[in-house]
Amino acid sequence: MTQEDIIQTILKDSNYHLSLFSDDEIAALSNKINIKESKSRKMPFVVCIIRGKDIPLKPEEVVRQLYAARLIEQYGYPKKRLAFEYPVNFGREKKSADIVVFDKDRPDTPYIIVELKKPKLKDGKDQLRSYRNATGAPMSVWTNGEKISHYHRKDPNYFEDITDIPKASQSIKDILSERFTLKDLIIKDKLANERKSLKDIILEMEDEVLANAGVDVFEEVFKLIFTKLYDEFLSQKDKDIINYFTKQVTQTAVGEPVATYGNKPGYFDGSDYDALNAAVSGIDDEGFRVMEFRNSGQTDTELKNKIQGLFDQAKSQWPGVFADGSVFELSDSHLAICIASLQDVKLFNSNLLVVDEAFEYLVNKSAKGEKGQYFTPRHIIDMCVKMLNPKAGEYMIDTASGSCGFPVHTIFQITGHLFTNAEISEKDKEYVLKVFGIDFDEKTVRVARTLNLIAGDGETNVLHLNALDYERWDDKTENDKKWIKTYGKGFERLEKLRAEKGENKYFNFDILMANPPFAGDIKENRILHQYELGFNANNKAQSKVGRDILFIERNLDFLKPGGRMAIVLPQGRFNNTSDKPIREFIAQHGRILAVVGLHGNTFKPHTGTKTSVLFIQKWDDKLCPKVEDYPIFFAVSEKGGKDNSGDYVYVKNGTGQDKLDKNGHLIVDHDLHNHNGELSDGIAEAFIKFAKKEKLSFWK
Repeated sequence: MTQEDIIQTILKDSNYHLSLFSDDEIAALSNKINIKESKSRKMPFVVCIIRGKDIPLKPEEVVRQLYAARLIEQYGYPKKRLAFEYPVNFGREKKSADIVVFDKDRPDTPYIIVELKKPKLKDGKDQLRSYRNATGAPMSVWTNGEKISHYHRKDPNYFEDITDIPKASQSIKDILSERFTLKDLIIKDKLANERKSLKDIILEMEDEVLANAGVDVFEEVFKLIFTKLYDEFLSQKDKDIINYFTKQVTQTAVGEPVATYGNKPGYFDGSDYDALNAAVSGIDDEGFRVMEFRNSGQTDTELKNKIQGLFDQAKSQWPGVFADGSVFELSDSHLAICIASLQDVKLFNSNLLVVDEAFEYLVNKSAKGEKGQYFTPRHIIDMCVKMLNPKAGEYMIDTASGSCGFPVHTIFQITGHLFTNAEISEKDKEYVLKVFGIDFDEKTVRVARTLNLIAGDGETNVLHLNALDYERWDDKTENDKKWIKTYGKGFERLEKLRAEKGENKYFNFDILMANPPFAGDIKENRILHQYELGFNANNKAQSKVGRDILFIERNLDFLKPGGRMAIVLPQGRFNNTSDKPIREFIAQHGRILAVVGLHGNTFKPHTGTKTSVLFIQKWDDKLCPKVEDYPIFFAVSEKGGKDNSGDYVYVKNGTGQDKLDKNGHLIVDHDLHNHNGELSDGIAEAFIKFAKKEKLSFWK
């Protein structure tokens, strides 16, 4: 067993990891390991970097030795300023802080406290809070070797995130006032470096200030994310420069093929995330714009005024999401804490999983749950997009769009642009304006409009309408001035796709993808009478019909002949005896292309309802001639990407840490598609082979 293997064996089945540390740092510790007999068995020991004596190497100790070495070698703190197991008094009780860095001028006063014993962030942060209050230390660090958080004691009550702790030659003021550009944000992105999710960070913000701030948490965090996206958007020229240089360096230095999405160049070119970071680090950013969404040493009031100004500019750039007069309701000090938490997060990235997970948490879950509507996991969306293969110039719609995952990922596919602040061409803007979304939940429409406005570079076709109740659209589209001001341009583009002038029932879309609400029944006779499936086999009106059933018919109405659709449905629709008429209705209207059974954990923690995705193409003499007998592609997902609790399961690298893809994203472990080569070929790739063999019109 090699020395490195010994460390991995020590960490196995613990909550500690090593991804925070470089190969050189790990090798330096590995070379110091010696095996000794202890209590009749062989144990790994190391000479402690601070205490100078042999100590047993347990998981926590591995991380402590590595981080202490970093404090000495990279941060420049002399050994005499460091102590392990520093006693902290709590009245009669005494606890031990894992690592303490003492003040330069007061050698008995803690300056930085490092917590390792609690390998979960919330526990570690609570422990640090108690140490901070007992010692008065102005800074603290929590890490488990994979994630790391740095905090500044803003006042006795709050932790404020900081990008890093000062080196021995610096002060906290130096850290706060450092020039910070898009280059720095890419290198120091908290999501990639600390393996955190945006949801994790929002939960920290709630724990710190939001829960007791007396504000609408959704609205305030939405404003912050909206403003942060705009700040990154303003650095798009710097992004173009970074993309140019990373493409040159990583292609020549690494010799790997370019990352692709939809057979087009991806957001970052290069072999892996480490190669990308190395390439970015070498770029001279002297002429780059300085990021504004940061606490750079201002007073809380000055910071709030700066961020409010940035928010006002964002509202002008992307109208129709917030009212013109909307302002931050958080107090100056609470806003400062939240800005510090988000300032090192890069929101423009290769996909929207990061943003989605956060908004799904923020949107009123009880209201969403009652409607049976949940944000569709991005790997499900990507499977559908890959299988239906949207092409530039085709018209696409999602009739229950939620956060607009299907439309935005369709934009990614047809333009080759991922969720980036790089400018898109005028031709691509034309294609983007052929993509539509409709939803009846106002909060999710605003989220969707934000993401779609950005992906589409300033215009969007996301509309606040009830797709099922199309007879009442005129109430809004003709009489509601506020609605017309916000959504009018998008609706004008939708009108042009009507199959019959002046009617909102039939449209001519090429593609439809949707995950409609599947909880609850529609009982309004006025709505039921608009649908063939609102009547039974004897042509008698039904008293209630499942919402998802009506969506099947409604979605087929949106498609032109030969148009194709993917729709998520409860599994029962495919095998319940009572639902046979629904299956017959579907077969009458088009060719069933595929049925993909999703894993039972797909929509957890919100619901454990078993679901499948139905793929269908409407009959058409040219694109899909009607036949009585034809093969159908069936597949069942055995690896759904989530555990039984509904938490995402990520791919691990060879050392057991969460692996990052080329864009610095965690890779969800599933079998639906190959994640641009990061995973084995999955269901989508198998369907594509089937589709080509069957000569389906959209895969010829």
